[in-house]
Amino acid sequence: MSTAPRLVSGPWSAATAGLLTRDHRIAVPLDRSGAGDRFPEGTAHGSETITVYARELARLTDAPGAPEDGPAADRPWLVFLQGGPGCESPRPSADGGTGWLGAVLEHYRVLLLDQRGTGASTPVDRADLGGDAGGTARLLTHLRADEIVEDCEDLRRALGVERWSLLGQSFGGFCVTRYLSAHADSLEHVFLTGGLPAVGRSIDEAYALTYEAMRLKSEDFYGRYPADRDRVAALMETASRGELRTAAGDVVGPTRLRGLGSMLGMSRGIDALHHLLERDADSWAFRYDLGASLPFGGRNPLYAVIHESCWADGGATRWAAERVRPAAFDDDPTLLTGEHVTRDSFTEDATLRPWREAAEILAEHEWPRLYDQAALRAADVPGAAAVYARDVFVPMTTSLETASLMPRLRTWVTSEHEHNGSAASGGAVFRRLHELATGAVVR
Repeated sequence: MSTAPRLVSGPWSAATAGLLTRDHRIAVPLDRSGAGDRFPEGTAHGSETITVYARELARLTDAPGAPEDGPAADRPWLVFLQGGPGCESPRPSADGGTGWLGAVLEHYRVLLLDQRGTGASTPVDRADLGGDAGGTARLLTHLRADEIVEDCEDLRRALGVERWSLLGQSFGGFCVTRYLSAHADSLEHVFLTGGLPAVGRSIDEAYALTYEAMRLKSEDFYGRYPADRDRVAALMETASRGELRTAAGDVVGPTRLRGLGSMLGMSRGIDALHHLLERDADSWAFRYDLGASLPFGGRNPLYAVIHESCWADGGATRWAAERVRPAAFDDDPTLLTGEHVTRDSFTEDATLRPWREAAEILAEHEWPRLYDQAALRAADVPGAAAVYARDVFVPMTTSLETASLMPRLRTWVTSEHEHNGSAASGGAVFRRLHELATGAVVR
């Protein structure tokens, strides 16, 4: 029997300089599908409910009196939905809420959600949590955008909020799109940064576009730093022999090495990758920096394990990144990849190896649809989306197709920023989107 959502909220704190914060924890069902999935007895959790954690933030200057009184009641709510999947929300630092977060706090009280399975929410971070691979795979089926949105709805109702706004970065934008499909009446405004999913398109089509984007980005990189192509080729040969290691002694195979291409999708990533490659490959500094630069691993295993499922708008993924990899990538090992998870990702990385069997099962899972095109067309919710023209993770083509389904969503297509433009811009991206969504600017 499921347990009704129960909210526990902590007191306000002014310990983080310039900010008021308080914690919220809510108990929600692990499985809302009716299948009865739960953490097995004797495991770390042994329950049919999980805890979802969120940190509420406001500017200290918004407090009407003593800090413990909390922020002004008329400050509207905004939920930040983190990218990933499988990554917790960012933690505020003692900077008074500057940067992108400060830009949001100019207008809202903010809820930073640790999406289910991550951070201070009930963690799904061990491959044996389900008892066996099949049990763990079943747990993983409950970590997609549809369940995350229902967690948000439980939290909204428990907090007594009639409607709130959303800001979704990358995968967080997929969650925003699901929210618009399922609960548009709960939303005031929506903001998306590099996060419009490929509604009505297969995962194969989306991945084909991301491979082409990575091919072009790789060529741009080598056009700027021609000697780095020979360096990558030499490193690939070393990796193929099993002789490339991080400072911790972990073997880096060819698939993991190619994943350094993810750096090219971020602001200043081209230079960062070049500075990594210019180091002597036998040096301790190179080996240390190499380990820190690889995109997938044990710190956030869900990022790899459920990555393909976040793209699946129905059907099974069946290792899409392997199936649609262009021949050019087989012919030229210096072409780098991005968020392309393959079976080799779970073979080469010792921290992901325990998840391999569950990932195999998950790849054959038939996923339900996430998005309702008719509901998106009917959603009477104003919003704005930043679409990055050179985004290697979320293609511009499908992003604009999806945006066209939403009558009140205004798009801002820009080549000024990469996929992490929201954070890298220091708040400029959000300020632009807020102007667009609220009508402060007309174009």
